[in-house]
Amino acid sequence: MSNLQKGLTSVIVGSILWGASGTVAELFFSESTVSTQWVVALRLLGAGILLLLWCLFTIPHQVKNLLRQPKQVLAVCLFGFLGVLPSQFTYFMAIRTGNAPTATILQFLSPLFILLYFTITKRELPRRIDSFCVFLAMFGTYLLVTKGQFNQLALSPEAFIWGILSGVSAALYTLLPRKLLQAFDAKLVTGLAMFVSGIALSPILISTDVPVLAPRNWGMLAFIVIGGTMFSYLFYIQSLQYIDASLTSMLSSFEPLTATILSVALLHTAFGLPEIIGALFILSTTFLQAWASHRELAKT
Repeated sequence: MSNLQKGLTSVIVGSILWGASGTVAELFFSESTVSTQWVVALRLLGAGILLLLWCLFTIPHQVKNLLRQPKQVLAVCLFGFLGVLPSQFTYFMAIRTGNAPTATILQFLSPLFILLYFTITKRELPRRIDSFCVFLAMFGTYLLVTKGQFNQLALSPEAFIWGILSGVSAALYTLLPRKLLQAFDAKLVTGLAMFVSGIALSPILISTDVPVLAPRNWGMLAFIVIGGTMFSYLFYIQSLQYIDASLTSMLSSFEPLTATILSVALLHTAFGLPEIIGALFILSTTFLQAWASHRELAKT
């Protein structure tokens, strides 16, 4: 298998696992009364421990190096509390109050908020392609929320707000660790950030009685933690070793595609033509941004 094939396979498998975990979470919430906070705490702590164990076996020297630098550890903690924890919590709340496809697609608005951040901090007007992406994202969101009807909402205001907050949190998740990732392996940074976030939420796990769940529900939680968090992330990171980051970001659109197909097929989630068009508009902004970045790099 060539490096290109390895990269394509890794990012697609990772994105599919991510998307599937959203649908599994939607099914889990529909069958149990377990709080979102408890699920997020279990996911972060469980996945964080698994990723750190992976790092201890594969890159133990980096683990020691990071732990010997208090400022870097503090930076990882800030990434965990301001990036990882809110992105996970808002995403699961968007699923719980709405559905997995819409939550996953609204999370893909994060490039819009990243663009807004750089526009403000650099005090530069956005490029024409950026303005066009903003238009596509806003119109796509309108179609998702209203089904194209001015006088109705297809999505509850609560689900819409959590979805938007999920996009904002995903942007912070992308922006915060940039300097850390220049010095340390992404698996280590994310694993430690998840672990400290899970520790912060551990009082929820301790104070809450272990829920009485059917074996299939425990299986869902195991998949959310292991398949939908640890392995999905490892596959995604592995793809960056073989293919360009812009191609990886474009192929990550398999995540909302998977969530939509599984939710419609298994959970009978209503997803009509207006929502499909809206989703395509939002996802197209990722492709356009990647294409524009590739053109700029080609000119330098």
